[in-house]
Amino acid sequence: MRGATFKGGTHPYDGKDLSKNFPIQPLEACKEMVYPLSQHIGAPAEAIVQVGDTVKVGQTIAKAAGFVSTDICSAVSGTVTKIEPRLTVSGAMVQSIIIENDEQNTAIAGLGEKRALDELSKEEIRKYIQEAGIVGMGGAGFPTHVKLSPKDDSAIDYVLVNGAECEPYLTSDYRMMLEQPERIVGGLEVILTLFENAKGLICIEDNKPEAIRIMKEVVKNIERIDVKVLKTKYPQGAERTLIYAATGRKINSKLLPADAGCVVNNVDTVISIFNAVCESTPLLRRIVTVTGDGANAPRNFQVPIGMSYEKVLEAAGGCKPETVKFVSGGPMMGMALYQLDVPVMKTSSALLCMIRDEVADFEPTACIRCGKCVSVCPSNLVPQKMLACVEKNDMEGFVKLHGMECYECGSCTYICPAKRRLTQAFKQARRSVIDSRKK
Repeated sequence: MRGATFKGGTHPYDGKDLSKNFPIQPLEACKEMVYPLSQHIGAPAEAIVQVGDTVKVGQTIAKAAGFVSTDICSAVSGTVTKIEPRLTVSGAMVQSIIIENDEQNTAIAGLGEKRALDELSKEEIRKYIQEAGIVGMGGAGFPTHVKLSPKDDSAIDYVLVNGAECEPYLTSDYRMMLEQPERIVGGLEVILTLFENAKGLICIEDNKPEAIRIMKEVVKNIERIDVKVLKTKYPQGAERTLIYAATGRKINSKLLPADAGCVVNNVDTVISIFNAVCESTPLLRRIVTVTGDGANAPRNFQVPIGMSYEKVLEAAGGCKPETVKFVSGGPMMGMALYQLDVPVMKTSSALLCMIRDEVADFEPTACIRCGKCVSVCPSNLVPQKMLACVEKNDMEGFVKLHGMECYECGSCTYICPAKRRLTQAFKQARRSVIDSRKK
C-alpha cells in the first residue's frame, strides 16, 4: 500500500509499540471531578448549576455562551461543591465546576436511548451534537456543531475522518479503529446525512495495516465511504496536510476546510457524534493513552472527563522514579505539565511520561544555515529567517515571511541540529500578531 502524502515533514521515533497492543480499559471516576468552563475554542460555557445542587450522569452543567461555544455535561452523579478557578493543562486558572462524585452513577432520563438516523432532520442532528458538547478531539477543540454548519451544505464534497494519528506515542485512535470500527462508520454516516453531495474518506497512515484492513472490511459495501491510505510521516494528521494528501486541495490560514469543500473530524469526534445522535449520550469520556519510557504500565484508557491526570497515572501503575517530565499530549505538540493535579478535558489525548527532558538537555547554538528546517516545513516556510524577525521583534517582517501560515507542528525544532527553539518562538509571535490585530 503506497500512501498519499505532502511535501516536507519528518520521521520521529513513534514510540507506539509501548501501548498499541493494549485494548481500551474503562476507568472509574475519582471522588472529586473538575469541569473547566473553557474546554474548547470560543466563548467559555456558562455554569447553570449552583453550589449544593445535585447532578446526574449526562446532565448539562454548563451551557454554550454563543454560537462558537459548547455545552458541558457531567460524567458522574453527585453534588456541586464549588465553582472556582482551577489549574488546567495550559497552566491557566480557569473557572470550573467541582462535583463530589457519589459513586452511584445515577443517570438522567433517556441516557443511552437509541434514535433512528433516518427519522432525524439536519437541524435535529446539529442540535444533538451541540447539546452533547462535542468538540474537535484531535487537539484544537473547535465546537463540532459549528464545523458541521457551513454556509452551503451542498458545497461540501469530502468528509474526512482523521485516523492518521501521526503524533508519536499516541495509540488511542488506533485502538478505536480496531475496537469500534462500526461506531466510526456510524458517526461518518451521520455527518454524510448533513452533506448530500459528499463522499466519506477514512484516512489512515500505512503503519497501521490492521486498522486499514478492519476499516476496509466494514465499509466494503457502503458506496459513499472509502478508506484512504496515507504515507506515514509527521505531521500527516494536521488538517491542511491531511486535506492535501487525501484530496489534492490546498488551504491556508485564511481559509477553512469548508472553503475547499472539505470537513475534517478526528476518529474520537466521529464516534462521539454517533454516541450523541444515535444513542442519546453526550460527550462524557476521552480515550487517553498513558505512555512513555517513564510509565510503569503504558495503556489506553477510557477516562471520564473531569478526572485528575494524577488518578489516571495511578491506574497505569504510576511512573518510574527517574521520570523527569510529563506532557499532556504527544512530544511534538503536547504541553509540558508541572503538576498532575489537573483535569482530563475534552481535548486531552495522552499523558506522556519521560525519563529524559531533551529540551532541558540541549542548549541552543547559532544557526548553521543547513536548511533542514526549510526542507521539513509542511507549509514551505523559511524558519531561520522567521526566527531572525522574531528575535528582532519585527512582527511585520514575520508576517511578510508568511509566519502566520505556521501551524506549530514542531518539525523545524525537531530537525534543527543547533537545537534552536523555533516552534516556541513562532507560537509566541503568532499570538502577538493575533492580539495586535484584535486591538
